[in-house]
Amino acid sequence: MSKRLMPSLTALQCFEAAARHLSFTRAAEELHLTQSAVSKQVAQLEEMLCHNLFERIRRRLHLTPAGALYLSEVNKILTQVDISSRYILTYGGESEVLRVATQPTFGARWLIPHLKDFNKRYPNIHLDIRNELEPFDLQQARADIAFFYGQGTLPGATCIELFHEEVVPVCAPELLAEQPCHNAADLSQMTLLQCASRPEAWHEWFLSQALTAHNSYHGPRFDTFYMCIRAAQAGCGVALIPRYLVAEELSEGKLLIPVDHPMPSSGAHFIAHAEQAAEVPKVKAFVEWILARIISERSGKV
Repeated sequence: MSKRLMPSLTALQCFEAAARHLSFTRAAEELHLTQSAVSKQVAQLEEMLCHNLFERIRRRLHLTPAGALYLSEVNKILTQVDISSRYILTYGGESEVLRVATQPTFGARWLIPHLKDFNKRYPNIHLDIRNELEPFDLQQARADIAFFYGQGTLPGATCIELFHEEVVPVCAPELLAEQPCHNAADLSQMTLLQCASRPEAWHEWFLSQALTAHNSYHGPRFDTFYMCIRAAQAGCGVALIPRYLVAEELSEGKLLIPVDHPMPSSGAHFIAHAEQAAEVPKVKAFVEWILARIISERSGKV
């Protein structure tokens, strides 16, 4: 195995501080080191990387292109070290951190509103909620809990179904005023906003009405439903969105349904945890809390 290129954490801190201040003197003051010590650390780093990270122009310190690129990577490293260190502070103590992974729009529109009173009931469980667009990795412990949409399977995970959904087309009132739409055929002539996570959505929606739209795969494409919703509000076109995600905009009249043809989605929303984590107190408490909230919502008590 080849030897790793592994600069010291001190060298990275010296470089980051000097790059942020564009001054070895101010970096030294911040890190409680001498200016020569900071300069030496940066010089050793440059020698290891075979690139100059700084240059002096008219007696002022500037990052080189290589230095600017390296700074972005070093910031990621130092941030992760900080996060990991703060996380381990809670390990085995009275307080615990529960890492929750969720897709962005689901987290903002559904999960967060359902977290009301969780902190009051479980004051020792601190939630660390992160947006994830990539597949969740519960086996490698990147998260304790994951919310996802699909068919209910994740490697090495226990997946519990939460609810199904239906999608509806939505657009801004102004768009309908400019381009009246009475049926699906009319809608097929409009700009169709695409969500990258559901590339087949428009095609399936038209097929459910025995139509084949030539542009069902064409139109501006967005990573998240939230971006699709904002684009629809801005009048950029028509978006096909799960109804529960746009309930607020529909009730306030910010978005309208041009063709009232809801279509059940093929998948469902799930909460998941690693198979071996079922009896971990913080995981068990959170899952039971979420399931209780859903039952209360269905019974009209939330």
